[in-house]
Amino acid sequence: MEAFLLKMSEVEDPNPQDKVWMNEVRELSYDLEDAINDFMQSIGDKDEKPDGFIEKIKSSLGKLGKMKARRQIGKEIQDLKKQIIEVGERNARYKSRETFSKMVNATVDPRALAIFEHSSKLVGLEKPKAEIIKLLMEDDIRPPVQQQQQQQYPKIVSIVGSGGMGKTTLANQVYQELKGQYECRAFVSVSRNSDMTNILRTIFNEVAKTDYASTEAGNIQQLIIKITDFLADKRYFVIVDDIWDVYTWDVIKHTFPVTSSGSIITTTTRINDVAKSCHSSFNGDTYNIRPLNPVHSKKLFQGRLFDSKEYLPSHLEKVFDEILEKCDGLPLAIIAISGLLANKGRTEALWNQVNDSIGRALERNPSVEEMMKILSLSYFDLPPHLKTCLLHLSIFQEDSTIKKKVLVRRWIAEGFIHGEARYTLYELGERCFNELLNRGLIQPGKIDRYGKVKNCQVHDTILDFIISKSIDVNFITLPGVPILTIGTQRKVVRRLSLQGFNKEKSTILPAGLVLSHARSLSMFGIFWEIPYLEEFRHLCVLDLSHQSLEEHHLENIVMLFQLRYLNIKGTRISKLPEQIGRLGCLEMLDLTGTFVEKLPASIIAVKFPDGIAKMQALETLKDVDASIQSIDFLCGLGQLMNLRSLRLILDFEFDSDTEDTNMVGEEHNKAVVSSLCKLGTQNLRSLTIEFGRSLLHEESLCLPTLEDLSIYFWDFPQVPTWVSSLRNL
Repeated sequence: MEAFLLKMSEVEDPNPQDKVWMNEVRELSYDLEDAINDFMQSIGDKDEKPDGFIEKIKSSLGKLGKMKARRQIGKEIQDLKKQIIEVGERNARYKSRETFSKMVNATVDPRALAIFEHSSKLVGLEKPKAEIIKLLMEDDIRPPVQQQQQQQYPKIVSIVGSGGMGKTTLANQVYQELKGQYECRAFVSVSRNSDMTNILRTIFNEVAKTDYASTEAGNIQQLIIKITDFLADKRYFVIVDDIWDVYTWDVIKHTFPVTSSGSIITTTTRINDVAKSCHSSFNGDTYNIRPLNPVHSKKLFQGRLFDSKEYLPSHLEKVFDEILEKCDGLPLAIIAISGLLANKGRTEALWNQVNDSIGRALERNPSVEEMMKILSLSYFDLPPHLKTCLLHLSIFQEDSTIKKKVLVRRWIAEGFIHGEARYTLYELGERCFNELLNRGLIQPGKIDRYGKVKNCQVHDTILDFIISKSIDVNFITLPGVPILTIGTQRKVVRRLSLQGFNKEKSTILPAGLVLSHARSLSMFGIFWEIPYLEEFRHLCVLDLSHQSLEEHHLENIVMLFQLRYLNIKGTRISKLPEQIGRLGCLEMLDLTGTFVEKLPASIIAVKFPDGIAKMQALETLKDVDASIQSIDFLCGLGQLMNLRSLRLILDFEFDSDTEDTNMVGEEHNKAVVSSLCKLGTQNLRSLTIEFGRSLLHEESLCLPTLEDLSIYFWDFPQVPTWVSSLRNL
C-alpha cells in the first residue's frame, strides 16, 4: 500500500478514477495502522504483578476484557483486509491505463505563454533587466594578466527566485534586448524530468540554426562534443531556463567552450544551490529576483483590470489594497487574482467575497489555475517525505511565524522523519526545513548570530495551494476556514486544526466529524471550550498552547496511548495528572510558562534522577544543577547519545585562594567532565555553563562536535584552555 501511494504521488494530474482509488487506499492504510496500534496496545502491560486477592480478581477481569478487545480488533483487521482486496479487485476490473509512469496530461506551461506577453504590458522589469545586462556586459576590474585569462570564459548570471516571481519573463526580456549582438543564440527550457539528450539537441538546433534530427543524435557525450566544437570560435548568448538540479547543470555547462571571448549565459532556477553551481562554474553572478514594489504591483493589477482610460472606483479602493497586499508583489499571483476579479461585478460585496476567500477557490477556477500549475511544479519535484512535511504547514494559521524547532519536533512526532545513521532525527528534520527554504516554499524569518534560520513564514498564496492539496488527500480538516470552491472536507478527521479569533468567531466543531482516528489536534487563537480529549484516541500530537486550559481537561489524557508531543505552553495548568507517566510514547512535553512546579511521581520514578541514561531520545536538557544531582545521574548524562543541547549549572563550593573545589564537588566535577567528553564525540552541538569555575583548568575536556558555547561567570579570569580545541565553534 505504501509503495503504491509513493508511486502514485509522482503522478501530477491523476484521472478521477485513479484519484478515487488513491484516496481509498490512503484511508485504508490509516485505518489499518490504527487497528495495529490498538492491537499492540491491547497486549501491553505484560509486567503487571497485582498484589492481593482483590487486585488479582480485578486483573483477571481486566484480562478477560482485553481478550474480548483483542478479538474485536482482530475482526477489524480482517474486515480491513477484505476491503483492501475488494479495492484492488475493483481497480483491476476497471484498469485501462499505465498510470504508474510519470506521464501527465499534455498542457502548455503557463510560463511559456508569459514570455510572449508584449513588453509594453510588462511592469517593473526595466530596472532588473538593466541590472542583469550590466552584470553580463561589464568589464572585469581585475589586473590585466587575470583579465586576459578570465576573458576566455563566458560571463554568466543566474536568476534565482521562487515560482511565480517572473524569472522566465525577465530572462526573456534580457534575451530579446541582447540577442541581436550575438552570432549564435538559444533560449532553452529545461524543466523537471526532461530528457538530457533532447535538451542538448535543442541547444545545438538553436545555436546552429538547423534541425538536428533524433535519428542523427548520438549519446550525451557526442552531443556535448558537437556543440562545443561548433561554438569554439563563435560569440554566443544562451539562456537555460528552469534548471531543477545541480546534475542537469553539470552536464549542460560542458557544452559551453571556455576559449570563446565575449560570450554570455543566463540561467534561471528556483533553487539556491543550483544558482551557486551555475555562477561558480564560470565568471558569474547570482541575481536574486525581487517582488514588485507597491507602485508596480498596483500598476500591474490595475492594468489587468481596467482599460487605460478607466480608474479604480473609490468604493473599491480599500478592498483593492487588501487584495494587493495579499499578493505580496508576486507577479503571477497578481495576474491570477486580478483575472479572477475581472470576471466579477464591480461591487464592493463581490470583491469582499473574493478577498475573504482569495486563493481558496483554487484548481476549479481557470483564472488561478496557471498559478497553481506553477506551484505544482515545485510540489511534485519534492521527494515523498518533503511533500508530507510541506502539507503539514496547512495546520498553521495564515501569516503565522512558525518556529523551526516546533515544526521539526512535530514532524518527528508524526513519523515524517525517518532515521539515518550518523544523524539525529532533529538534524534530519533541520535538513528538511532547510530544503523547503532552499526551494522557496517557505520564507526565512529570524536569523540568529550564526546565520541560522530560527523561524519561517509561508506566503499566503503558497499556503492556499498547500491547503488545497491537503484537503484533497484528507491530510487536514479546517473547520471554519473559508474553503468555498475547494470541495467538501471528509467526515473522518486525520489532522484537526482549530483556528479561532475571539469569543464570537471561535470555530465550533461541526457535527458528525469522526475524531477517533485523528493524528494531531492543534488549537490557534482564542477558544472558550476545549474538545473532549478522550474522543481523540490515536493522537500523536496535541498542541493546546496558550488556551484556557484547566486541570480537568487533562484528566483522561492517559487514553491517548500514541501521544508523542504535548504542548501546553502558556496555559494556567499548575498540576499534571499522576497517570501521565503511563504515556509510554511521549517524547516532547512543553510546560514553558505554566504554573507546574514539579512533575508527577509517575514520571520522576521512571526517568529521574538516576535513570536519565534510559532517555535515549532526549535531545535537549536544560537547567541541570549538577551540585544537587547524584554521581550516577551525572555519569548517566554521558550515555545520552542523541543529546544536542545541554545547559548545566556547576555551582560547586570553591576556594578562591587555592582555586580548588571541595572533595564532594571534585567528584561531581569529574563525573561532569567525563560525561561532557563522551557527549562531545557524539551529537552535542550546544553547551551552556553557568558558574563552572571548576572547568577553567580542565585540560582533558574535549568537545569536537560543539558548535555553540555559552559560559556565564560572575568573575571570568581567563578563557579555558580547552576552548582552543573547539574546531567547529
